[in-house]
Amino acid sequence: MSRPPTFVPPPGARAYRLRTARGEFAVVDAPADARAEARGTVLLLPGFTGSKEDFNPLHEPLAARGYRTVAVDGRGQFESDGPADDESAYAQQELALDVLAQATALGTPVHLLGHSLGGQIARAAVLLDHSPFVSLTLMASGPAQISAPQQQRVKLLRDALAVMSMAEVWEAIQAAELPEETDTGTELDAGLDDRLDLRRRWLSNKPAQLTATGRQLCVEPDRVAQLAALPLPFHVLSGARDDTWPLPLLDDMAVRLRARRTVIDGAEHSPNTDRPLATARALADFWDGVTPGGDG
Repeated sequence: MSRPPTFVPPPGARAYRLRTARGEFAVVDAPADARAEARGTVLLLPGFTGSKEDFNPLHEPLAARGYRTVAVDGRGQFESDGPADDESAYAQQELALDVLAQATALGTPVHLLGHSLGGQIARAAVLLDHSPFVSLTLMASGPAQISAPQQQRVKLLRDALAVMSMAEVWEAIQAAELPEETDTGTELDAGLDDRLDLRRRWLSNKPAQLTATGRQLCVEPDRVAQLAALPLPFHVLSGARDDTWPLPLLDDMAVRLRARRTVIDGAEHSPNTDRPLATARALADFWDGVTPGGDG
């Protein structure tokens, strides 16, 4: 089970709204450490029911390696606005176009990283236009739909959202003592402040976004062959245990992509919060080896 994220940005990071051609998106933007050689910019996409805060533990260690990191709330996630009831606004292509607009707004080629659902959105963005990106890292994000047990969890959530308010669904989750394991990393033993932040994040998510992206997770086709045809370096990173996409699927995807494959010992579906220092080290090692021309 994953650790809950910390909602306090690291020292030096700035929380603001990134203006793009497709609207404003809430971000946490952490500059590279001034004492390190500047190595590049990274755009970080969170997973289903997650948010930009899921990457807070990575900012400082990546800054020390020379990387500016920009974590973003996608449309309808936490502090980024979006329609509450229009599921068409959250079609995968719409979310992918948002990512391309975010990369353009940053004004520099970026390393793109997507966690879980964020990985599938990142993949869709790269397939639309790979030119803004220096590399793609898929973190705990598999080749196609999520596992059958996780599909059932998402179906239960979608059914609940159809008849209950966000607050009622949150209370039902807590009463059932069933933490959200798919992406959020909620834990029942989280401290009071963490619980309050997690509840605030949950209530801020747009129901249509959760319903639409939950459906995507359950029907996503395998697009690995299309991705492998692109001239980009790839990295497949995961914990040593993952119930959302079993490790053999991730191993096989890495082979098909000719990607670097990293398994973080002691981590599960959210290595960014389970083992942030080891995860940051593996990410920076990969990016350090990627040339600006896109050859690994």
